[in-house]
Amino acid sequence: MKKTFLVASLFAMMLSAAQAQKITGAGSTFDYPIFSKWFAEYSAAHPGVQINYQSIGSGGGIQQVTSGTVDFGASDMPMQDAQLAESRVKLVHIPIVLGAVVPSYSVPGVTSLRFSQDTLAGIFLGQITNWADPRIAQDNPGVHLPNLKITVVHRSDGSGTTFVWSDYLSKISPAWKNGPGSGTSINWPVGVGGKGNEGVSGMIRQIPGAIGYVELIYALQNHIDYGAVRNAAGNWVKGSIEGVTASAATAKIPDDYRVSITNAPGRDAYPISSFSWLLIPTHPSDMAKEKVIKDMLSWIVKSGESEASSLSYAPLPQNLAERVLKTIYALP
Repeated sequence: MKKTFLVASLFAMMLSAAQAQKITGAGSTFDYPIFSKWFAEYSAAHPGVQINYQSIGSGGGIQQVTSGTVDFGASDMPMQDAQLAESRVKLVHIPIVLGAVVPSYSVPGVTSLRFSQDTLAGIFLGQITNWADPRIAQDNPGVHLPNLKITVVHRSDGSGTTFVWSDYLSKISPAWKNGPGSGTSINWPVGVGGKGNEGVSGMIRQIPGAIGYVELIYALQNHIDYGAVRNAAGNWVKGSIEGVTASAATAKIPDDYRVSITNAPGRDAYPISSFSWLLIPTHPSDMAKEKVIKDMLSWIVKSGESEASSLSYAPLPQNLAERVLKTIYALP
């Protein structure tokens, strides 16, 4: 009897081990707060599934997934045609959430600022170097601005957040478009670098007079002030779920979901908004893992999206969510 029980127990342990799946992913720090919540909840509801996500920046995520060293990547920048062509594995973009990148600052005595397109570009080009500059004052009538040096803080790693920021600046500033341009890594005219949204947030908090760009949830969680930006319609808009949703509302989203929504039209659109994507191999070498990943993706779209707003991300619009589910179900 004891021998039979022991054999049965060993068989159950072997079966459990065989069914256990370790899924690895890497990329976006922009998404890390919501990923931490989603992946923990999914694993808790699916015993045996472990999801290990490395928050290393979109550039690193793209590099690792295209080389086949992780099961999925995450990026706030849609991959370019050349990157897809060079990838060792065929990939599909799955949009999962939307977010805002906000100009965050640390100016003693100042808690509310507005930034026009020219002013924001001028600061990051190194043309505006003091908080008392008349151009900042013109955007902020009645605000007492100190005679304080501006320190620009940017990402030091390959970053989708950098892409969103630089993509926006390229659209509103010819000098930026013809200079630094857009990408996950660019040659910054001025400033100091921090690793990840976490690193940039920390440096802004530590340096009086600093300004940088972070995903909205990082500004909120770190209690960093962030400014309103004048949008394409001429209105001052602060980063918010509503502003991000308004930016996505007018977007024409192609079949492969690769689209930029920075500087979107619309009275309420927040101009520095973006989709985030999971980058999923379509010809996996491990079909058991693929089954888990497909189930995880469908769980995110059907259940996880409802939790996005609690962390200041915007969920996928319902009609887009339905399209994305069909794409997920069609994966091998």
